[in-house]
Amino acid sequence: MRLGEVERLRGELSEFVADVFASVPRRDQRRWGECYLRGLMLDGRRKSIQPMADRLPDGNMQALQQFVNQSPWDPLPVRRRIAQRLCQVVRPEVWVVDDVSFPKCGTASVGVARQYCGALGKRANCQVAVSVHAATDTASCPLEWELFLPEEWAHDNRRRQRAGIPQEVGHASKTHLALGLLDRLAAQGLKVPVIVADAGYGRGVSFRLALEERGWTYVMAVDPKEIARPVTAEPYQPAYGGLGPPTLPRYREAPRSLPGLVAEAAVFERGTWRQGSKSAMTSNFAVLQVRPSGKEATRTAQEQAGGPRRWDGVLPPRTLLVERPEEADEPTGYWMTNLPAGTPIADLVRWAKMRWRNEHDYRELKHGLGLDHFEGRTWRGWHHHVTLVTAAQAFLTLRRLDPKAQAPA
Repeated sequence: MRLGEVERLRGELSEFVADVFASVPRRDQRRWGECYLRGLMLDGRRKSIQPMADRLPDGNMQALQQFVNQSPWDPLPVRRRIAQRLCQVVRPEVWVVDDVSFPKCGTASVGVARQYCGALGKRANCQVAVSVHAATDTASCPLEWELFLPEEWAHDNRRRQRAGIPQEVGHASKTHLALGLLDRLAAQGLKVPVIVADAGYGRGVSFRLALEERGWTYVMAVDPKEIARPVTAEPYQPAYGGLGPPTLPRYREAPRSLPGLVAEAAVFERGTWRQGSKSAMTSNFAVLQVRPSGKEATRTAQEQAGGPRRWDGVLPPRTLLVERPEEADEPTGYWMTNLPAGTPIADLVRWAKMRWRNEHDYRELKHGLGLDHFEGRTWRGWHHHVTLVTAAQAFLTLRRLDPKAQAPA
């Protein structure tokens, strides 16, 4: 946005800041928060603090540095209020769980390590964050963030102290962080819609079962290497041979890979999930009922059922959604869901494909609002910055959805 456009929105922006930053105790902190948001929305190639301060009429680099990197205001209540406002207006059909990477040089920035970097498509020196986004076909916005702390940081007290990492923060898997973010959002009283994620999260059977424990529904991409049995498979108890403990329950038929089950039983039909820029987005889809199998599925389900002696509820049937494009000889996408078996395939397809809104968010957050332009090195500074970027996108999203707005933001 040009400077004149941003200046014309200062009244609406001040009201927005007064609401979502109400938990920030000092008036001058809220004022610099509003100034930072204007800097993020203002046109400019670089959205780090010094260039933004130079572009803003009331910019002050030292004050903005203090506000973002040293000021002790808590970002969690700010993100909580943003999530409440966004969910009231957007009315999300899904929450998308994903992670985003930020390429970095050096070793001092908090959480930086050599790991897989999605932004570059390879292993590289970067930071990685887990996020949850609210999404519909027409709007989306991030609700929560957490920086992933690699294992090499967990016990390096010198690096932790320099980066200001809280003592209670340690190394945790991305699926564990995602569950924590979802629990935090649910604890705010927000209605949890269908949860969507890519195979990086969906391949973890324990993650899917953890969502089921909480009573949540999901449509998760899964790895085609995952194995399962047909829904008709029934467990049986082998006869006791008289030596040792009784044999555990087992299935008569061996599990197969998902492509094998699909080739045997799937019937594909044409489906459309949204209108693209040139034409409707269509492909061939099929649904079938399967029983997830494999060591992780069996172990996790047995633990939840109270141990290996009980079989009730172990490996329950789940719906598998499969995509095979017209020009492809084999399926290219697999999703597992715990939604009822009678859920219309059109709804399953639309929810599974709604992850594209997440990529739209990241594109706007990075290229338009400077999500990956932060040059600070501390835990506090990083979480302050992503909270402010989230607030900027939330303000623009609310403007876009406001029928009384004079012009699109």
